[in-house]
Amino acid sequence: MAETTGIPADAAGLEALISRAAVAGKGLPPVDKWNPDFCGDIDMEIKADGTWFYMGTPIGRLPLVRLFSTVLRKDEDGNTYLVTPVEKVGIRVEDAHFLAVELNVSGSGEAQLMTFRTNVGDIVEAGPDKPLRFVVDKNNGGLKPYLLVRGRLEALLARPVMYELVNHGEEIEINGKAMFAVRSKGAVFPIMPASELEKQSL
Repeated sequence: MAETTGIPADAAGLEALISRAAVAGKGLPPVDKWNPDFCGDIDMEIKADGTWFYMGTPIGRLPLVRLFSTVLRKDEDGNTYLVTPVEKVGIRVEDAHFLAVELNVSGSGEAQLMTFRTNVGDIVEAGPDKPLRFVVDKNNGGLKPYLLVRGRLEALLARPVMYELVNHGEEIEINGKAMFAVRSKGAVFPIMPASELEKQSL
């Protein structure tokens, strides 16, 4: 039986991919500049809670997950791939690529800065080039905030982080309309009309 602390015993093909990703993944490799042949899809999925699965088994080794995260790329076709200099393989993503698990807020007003840490160790400052966006969950009406991490890859804010972020929200007039919004790095990110705040299920 496969253990969650490693990779499945029948994952010889994955072992080969790991070795190539390890060479490519020192730091953040320039995956956007690589154009290798598409080699098909593999049975790998990132679940909504940030857990990575291979062939139905959780990949429990965080260093391995971090390694794969450095060679992730979402293309214009909307699909997500693991990309090395010699191959591109498709994987499934249930929601977002990453989970934002920690928030640090410094400064106030227009000088406020929101810095996030993801489940794979990325440190991201929300701002004009790394925006926050907010959607309403169609299933339960709850708020789902996303942060652009790099390229087209996003992190979903974990619930405790989302609540902390909302605590820093304020009413700001945007295009003549009162909006409940947050600030970071000089940018304003509207969450919802201020009039809807009380009835919104967070």
